[in-house]
Amino acid sequence: MRVAVIGGSGRIGTFLVPRLVAAGHEVLNLSRGQRTAYVDDPAWRDVRAVTADRADPAFPALVAGLQADAVVDLICFDLASADALVVALRGSAGHLLHCGSIWRHGPSRRLPVTEANGAPPVGEYGIAKAAIADALKFETRSGGLVTTSLHPGHIVGPGWHPVGPLGNFDPSVWRRLSAGEPLEVPGLGAELLHHVHADDVAQAFALAIADRDAAAGEDFDVVAPSALTVRGFAELAAGWFGQTATLRPVSWEEFRAATDPGPAQTSWEHLMRSHYCSIDKARALLGYAPRYEPEEAVLEAVRWLVDQGQLDVAGALRR
Repeated sequence: MRVAVIGGSGRIGTFLVPRLVAAGHEVLNLSRGQRTAYVDDPAWRDVRAVTADRADPAFPALVAGLQADAVVDLICFDLASADALVVALRGSAGHLLHCGSIWRHGPSRRLPVTEANGAPPVGEYGIAKAAIADALKFETRSGGLVTTSLHPGHIVGPGWHPVGPLGNFDPSVWRRLSAGEPLEVPGLGAELLHHVHADDVAQAFALAIADRDAAAGEDFDVVAPSALTVRGFAELAAGWFGQTATLRPVSWEEFRAATDPGPAQTSWEHLMRSHYCSIDKARALLGYAPRYEPEEAVLEAVRWLVDQGQLDVAGALRR
């Protein structure tokens, strides 16, 4: 099968492309050619690189002209772009797979969140991802192009900073936890974060490609088997450095006053959603079996950052 992966050099593609090559597919990686994969793999020698820019009006026609059996779109963020690609691929591709986000669900009302019971999305990003998923489902169920949308949680892997225990990317959080210093936690500390390793997301895409009939017209939340509370995450993270977390609950007003605006807003965006999503549908229809629990995925990312000198910590990892 010929598979075109749009944005294949990114976080998910780093793991998906080698999986597809190993499965015997002919793989084309569409990117602007400005970066390489996060993890080296000999499989990339067998991948055809196609230089393309999604902002180019000719992009949909270029993708359609590849005559791929399946197209994996990892970098679509607005409905107009998704619609243009769907129109171009009708009759020229057998399956379009879209990467969404669990932020297509709004703040949690019932746990676990399922594909059917999620609250309406909030914020520009989540609203756009929900609109794309709905449009793709309608496309297939009305007799058009076969589509599938897969919705990862907070993607973790070697090569980039993970969403940390406070729901942001502030590296000082890791330094304070590694030193056993007090950490101010906004809210109750019971808010949830739902991570997923990039290779587990890649697994889900590969399974959907392999069983198009099961995946046709469906949407799947793709996350780790469990989620972490803020407090539990911080305690685990401190323990990786042989420390005990000293957590001080504060109001959101206090947290914002003591935190730079960017990280403070990022924390709010993650923690007010407090997502814990079910993978029952992906398990049942695709056979999805994630390898990583969330803390294992985050620890791998933190270890990579420490080893590469990209994270300032007070002591060595004990795990």
